[in-house]
Amino acid sequence: MKKILIVEDEKILNDMYAEKLSREGFKITSANTSEKGLRLAKKEKPDLILLDILLPKKNGLFLLEKLRNNPETENIKVVVFSNYDSPEAREKAKKLGIDNYLIKTNYTPKEMVDEVKKYLA
Repeated sequence: MKKILIVEDEKILNDMYAEKLSREGFKITSANTSEKGLRLAKKEKPDLILLDILLPKKNGLFLLEKLRNNPETENIKVVVFSNYDSPEAREKAKKLGIDNYLIKTNYTPKEMVDEVKKYLA
């Protein structure tokens, strides 16, 4: 069973995506901060991280840098899923080796699930 870590601080979104993805047969772990996401990534070794950029305290780019600078987590697939659409954030995320940068408002929950499945096929 493939494991997905969702790092999203909006509880309603976190819960909705966790439910939809677990119904598709994925094992879901969730974090609402970058710090917690980093701890869970090291512990759980997920197959994919669904990462929001706008998080409390340290943003998703901070988490992405930490993941890429750690041999244990550097190869985990990361799909950014955020409404924060700044060219600088996109550029930095791409340089840090993300698999995709998706804007939440452009995807229905079903389309997002389909998008995630592409990276875990």
